[in-house]
Amino acid sequence: MRNWILPEYISDVLPSEARQIESMRRRLLDQFTLYGYEQVEPPLVEYVESLLTQQDAALDLKTFKLVDELSGRQMGLRADITPQVARIDAHILNRQGVTRLCYTGSVLCTRPDGLLSTRQPRQIGAEMYGCADLAADVEIIELMFASLAEAGIKDISLEVGHIGLFNAIADAANWQGEQRQAAFNALQQKDTPTLAALSVKLNEELRTGLMALPTSYGDVSILERVRSLLPALPQITVALDNLQQLYAALTVRGIAVRFDLAELPGSYYHTGLVFNAYAKGFTNAVARGGRYDSVGEKFGRSRPATGFSIDLRSLTSVPFPARKAGILAPQGEEASLLEMIRSLRAQGEIVIVDLGVEQSEVHVDRTLQQKEGVWQVISL
Repeated sequence: MRNWILPEYISDVLPSEARQIESMRRRLLDQFTLYGYEQVEPPLVEYVESLLTQQDAALDLKTFKLVDELSGRQMGLRADITPQVARIDAHILNRQGVTRLCYTGSVLCTRPDGLLSTRQPRQIGAEMYGCADLAADVEIIELMFASLAEAGIKDISLEVGHIGLFNAIADAANWQGEQRQAAFNALQQKDTPTLAALSVKLNEELRTGLMALPTSYGDVSILERVRSLLPALPQITVALDNLQQLYAALTVRGIAVRFDLAELPGSYYHTGLVFNAYAKGFTNAVARGGRYDSVGEKFGRSRPATGFSIDLRSLTSVPFPARKAGILAPQGEEASLLEMIRSLRAQGEIVIVDLGVEQSEVHVDRTLQQKEGVWQVISL
């Protein structure tokens, strides 16, 4: 007898978990609707060039590829839905004003994000296109918090960074290609020895600024401290001002903020603010987001954009109400029995027809029995 073993970091979703994922999916989509976000459903597979918004080595590495037998072209299984939504906004909808879109669906990655992650997340997210104002980022973060609360997540903390700080230093250092990627990876991992080795030929101002980023973590006071350590570049001033303004706007809304200036996303399409939401009991971030203003450029429209995403499968450890107990009904063709079953289901009751049911394997606490010619629901 053969062992049916699934690939590493790939797993089945069994009934109780599937019920929880589907319940959260519906509730979160309803939450998005309250904010004016419209749902789109991109395809699971596309030509590879459509799945990568630019030369994104990280996303390219995570994308499964195959050959389309109809066209002979290379196709990819999506590893991230954001580039697809950007294509829809830029190439299909072509709206002139602000566009709010949301989505949900499975993605497939060649490798997991961590030891406790899956390679087939169930992604759900919301994105706003066409607004460069900080108000768009504030709305997205507010919606992210409301969505996590709707999913039953409590004690949420927000960490915010800005990729513009690293980009400004890397541009001033004229880092390109592998050298820039190596510095990006080292900062992402807070690998200060590697950063020190890579920056040894930089002038003192750039080197001091770069080495300050991995240790720049904490409350709002960290922003003032790094102003004196980072080089006086226009991009850096704008980024720090942006972070300060975001702090003020979120504080008014009761959202506490901490900063991590070495917080960098895994994909290259982000251009500004980046943020992660963490919660007690979870090893990894429960939601991620940020600004990606050039994401639609490849599709002909470089519109400002910001958004967040959640992996629904990662949230299934949250306490969830037990499944409602059902009613066990006998099998039969009698009209009154069939009408009673239909009536109970119309009232929202779960009715399981006994076609060979083992009561220990189903969740029922009542049975449908006929007494004196009338069908009645009887407690077990």
